[in-house]
Amino acid sequence: MSWRQVRVLIQHLPPESATMTGLRNALTPEEYEDQAKRGEPEKGRWSQIEQLVATAVDALRDLQYITVVANSDGKGRKPKKPEPIRRPGVGAGVPKKREQLTDQHADFLFKMLNPDGAA
Repeated sequence: MSWRQVRVLIQHLPPESATMTGLRNALTPEEYEDQAKRGEPEKGRWSQIEQLVATAVDALRDLQYITVVANSDGKGRKPKKPEPIRRPGVGAGVPKKREQLTDQHADFLFKMLNPDGAA
């Protein structure tokens, strides 16, 4: 058997196989992120079936949230929108830091709100 045949056999193993899991576990977070951006969920830690189940659960949670919001009277606290199930290869939903208001931004806003320049 040639090395090419071995490579082809390995590439066509199911995503959940021990060999593919071992290869994926050797990837760096940057490589996972790159695969997520290219839209290759089959190279994640989950099989395609697991990806589809997670998508279905996310859709069900969204429908449940919409139903609760649509049928509420608007009084009281609104429920939080559900977070999607984290996928392998996708970075955590870390909120981005808000940019601090600089003097330049403050001057721009002041000019927008006070076009005549009155203080």
